[in-house]
Amino acid sequence: MKIRKQVYGNANMVGKRIEELRKARGIKQKDFIARLQVAGCDVNPTSYSKLEGQVRSVNDKELYTIAKLLEVKMEDLFEGK
Repeated sequence: MKIRKQVYGNANMVGKRIEELRKARGIKQKDFIARLQVAGCDVNPTSYSKLEGQVRSVNDKELYTIAKLLEVKMEDLFEGK
């Protein structure tokens, strides 16, 4: 898997953890984006990459859908859990 080239931002608290959980499940970013789109989240690859990189905020619908797709509780998306 690719290694992140950019440092993490501070626009959200969950991006890094989402990336960790996604990679731990062996899901490629492009495949996860497709799953999000099928689930009703209108997200493009650049926007999603910024979410994981903590460069942009995540909205409640995205947070809920991501937790559901990763099969975790929403609070598990926050670092330190």
